[in-house]
Amino acid sequence: MISKPALTNEDVKRMAAAAEAEALKNAWAVTIAIVDDGGHLLALQRLDGAAPISAHIAPAKARTAALGRRESRIYEEMINQGRVSFLSAPELAGMLEGGMPVLVDGQCVGAVGVSGVKSTEDAQIARAGIAAL
Repeated sequence: MISKPALTNEDVKRMAAAAEAEALKNAWAVTIAIVDDGGHLLALQRLDGAAPISAHIAPAKARTAALGRRESRIYEEMINQGRVSFLSAPELAGMLEGGMPVLVDGQCVGAVGVSGVKSTEDAQIARAGIAAL
């Protein structure tokens, strides 16, 4: 039997609060999504002024990062470099920068996805959330 760490509700709240604080500090209207290691939504927060579509994109980025165990930007880069076959990959819909896996002791326990501003800024917010762990 394999044992591995898992996110608690308190962990999710702490990450969400830190990500929100980073977004508000920069006056960025975004949606923040947190998922478990299977890509299941644990938290979704759409800040005032965030575009409605961001509530679909942020969870997709998070799910892609969790299921792939890597930053969602990796898929975007692969596609941009000509490996367009990844566009047909099952369950990976958020192949844009802004999804970051949450790694604990080398194990992926979930991911944070952010959408609403420049992709590098989305990633900055996601990293701030993860840093709260």
